[in-house]
Amino acid sequence: MFFPVVCMGCDRSLSAGEQVICTSCRSEIPIALNHLDKDNKVKDLFFARVDIETATSLLYYEKIGVVQQLIHQLKYRGHEEVSSFLGRWIATELQNDPDFQDIDLIIPVPVHPKRRAKRGYNQVDGFGRELATVLDARFRESVLIKSRNTINQARLGQVKRSDETQSPYDLMEKIEAGTHVLLVDDVITTGTTLALCARELHKNPNIKISIATMAISV
Repeated sequence: MFFPVVCMGCDRSLSAGEQVICTSCRSEIPIALNHLDKDNKVKDLFFARVDIETATSLLYYEKIGVVQQLIHQLKYRGHEEVSSFLGRWIATELQNDPDFQDIDLIIPVPVHPKRRAKRGYNQVDGFGRELATVLDARFRESVLIKSRNTINQARLGQVKRSDETQSPYDLMEKIEAGTHVLLVDDVITTGTTLALCARELHKNPNIKISIATMAISV
């Protein structure tokens, strides 16, 4: 009658006090937190492409490993709780960082309505909502929309993934001048998706944009 709650990383039953992943898997997860590095690999992805205040990722994403399993469970297995779990985790790391203490508005990278209907949720919403709660910011998923359904980025090669000539994203709402926006996404590889979204947001004059993602691909 009862199904055991299992680890999203290794499928073993979770013990009392464990959430989403077991203690063993958590100890194996490669932590990124790039905003703490002098050589910030996430922020560097946007150099000469779009104006960014700061940027960070919680984890390093590899093709095989616990992080890959977590993202797979979130995007393809219906485990939306992974998003909130990672949001709470990174929020505890950012809540006392001066670069993130003045965040006013958190905006998730949107998914196309057809893909959202198929999955049942935007995989980034829980992540963003948890950050908004801890950072005392507003969360708004209606600012940006994805109006053109593109091929899954994970299936594209590096060159095609980096194509920035045609944006599928549209700005739907105005943002007040002086607002510091935190744009959030799941996994960052080339930074193209976030750069396109940031350009749309910068159509609002005199705003600041920072970025936070669940993971950065290595």
